[in-house]
Amino acid sequence: MALRIFTVWALLAAAPVRSVAADCTQETLTVQNTPVTIVYCVTGPARHDGTTEIFVPFSVRYSARGASAQRAGQLHFLADEGVSRVLSTIDLTAVNLAGTLHLTLAYSRGLVHVEGALLTPGAITIK
Repeated sequence: MALRIFTVWALLAAAPVRSVAADCTQETLTVQNTPVTIVYCVTGPARHDGTTEIFVPFSVRYSARGASAQRAGQLHFLADEGVSRVLSTIDLTAVNLAGTLHLTLAYSRGLVHVEGALLTPGAITIK
């Protein structure tokens, strides 16, 4: 029995520590009194373009009220910065809400975080 426990422990210890979720960040924002969950995942290594930019492949999934939407692409950040920021938008009609979320995204240590959020129309600060 002790050998079996040791074998299981050894296999778990040898398994890769990093999982798909390790490259993702999750944020839940309250928009129009409704929780909206936004998950940004970095889907591959950042690629330098030879200038001052890096391209970060990503996917984003956002959900609210039982509906969800997703998209994928590349975000362009400044290279060689501790934290680099870009702006992005999310059309909330896909999750049965009105308006557009304008997000400030921060890229640092291989992760994309939602740093700020503004809802339009109305220029309502969400985060």
